[in-house]
Amino acid sequence: MIDMDKIATAFLHRFDPEPAHELAITAMALGLTPKAPKDDPALAVECLGLRFPNPIGLAAGFDKNARAARPLTRMGFGHVEVGTVTPRPQPGNPQPRLFRLPEDGAIINRMGFNGCGIDRFCRNLARLHRPQPNGRRRGPIAPLGANLGINKTGSDPLRDYPELVARVRPYADYVTINLSSPNTPGLRDLQSADILAKLLEAIATRNPERPPLLVKLAPDMSDDAYEPVLNAALQGGAQGLILTNTTIARPEGLSSPHAHESGGLSGRPLAPRARDVLRHVAQLNKGRLTLISAGGIESGRDVLDRIRLGASMVQLYTSFILEGASLLPRIKTELLDSMRQDGIASLHDAHGLDLA
Repeated sequence: MIDMDKIATAFLHRFDPEPAHELAITAMALGLTPKAPKDDPALAVECLGLRFPNPIGLAAGFDKNARAARPLTRMGFGHVEVGTVTPRPQPGNPQPRLFRLPEDGAIINRMGFNGCGIDRFCRNLARLHRPQPNGRRRGPIAPLGANLGINKTGSDPLRDYPELVARVRPYADYVTINLSSPNTPGLRDLQSADILAKLLEAIATRNPERPPLLVKLAPDMSDDAYEPVLNAALQGGAQGLILTNTTIARPEGLSSPHAHESGGLSGRPLAPRARDVLRHVAQLNKGRLTLISAGGIESGRDVLDRIRLGASMVQLYTSFILEGASLLPRIKTELLDSMRQDGIASLHDAHGLDLA
């Protein structure tokens, strides 16, 4: 049988990465995507006060402008995180700024929060919730997250993040504040516990009612820096952490000719550090915040291993770009197989098993 998903991915990879990405988003926005079958109930996850059909989410950065959120959930993701969106439109960094490293199972990007800005972003989200003629609403079939950032110039984090949360809260099932992209100067400075505490206080003051709030952190922090940030997130009323964003490190052994491009590295080379950070933070967390793990997840066994290390869910980006839509059914099948091999009936039973 001809695998159209693989043919489509091979076709897209004939183009430079950024035009290929735009072509993929346009096709998805037009509805040219496969529809996934209903997930096995054993894959369901409940966290953040929400029910997710499976633990496999799409990380922010793929659908920056919320143009294809509904088709992406129909493809079988357990949740989709759109953005990162900034208060004002901005072009991002000069091109080229996106590089595939297929030899290493990796991507390097230095996009710089290019996007349409919050006004158009919210118009796109509002379309997801327009009633149909029968009166039903057409929202995504899996939870939708909105990832928020700040502009490269003229930003005021204590003003911008609270206002962004206010703008997206009618449309998003959860909200992520991105403090960890390496491609916006000064952004990672906001990961300090003192600054995070002030940000969360400002968000709470502006938004006494809001969806669950997550904070996305970098893998490049020192191990001893995570505990004060975790405590600040807890005290500030956050509900979860996403661990981790891309890395500015370049692990040994990269073979791609693009390996030394500047920007954030994602994918397989990030996996060891992503696992280490997850284990470290999960041991500190003791189940108080929801943890979502990202970085180098390519198989169902990878998903189960992260859940056993204390994650409630995972997010994909690089493996989805490199493999295409056929990745999702493969990972789900492998995940169910891995659960059976480990004698695990549901993902709830697997949570944190390897932390003892």
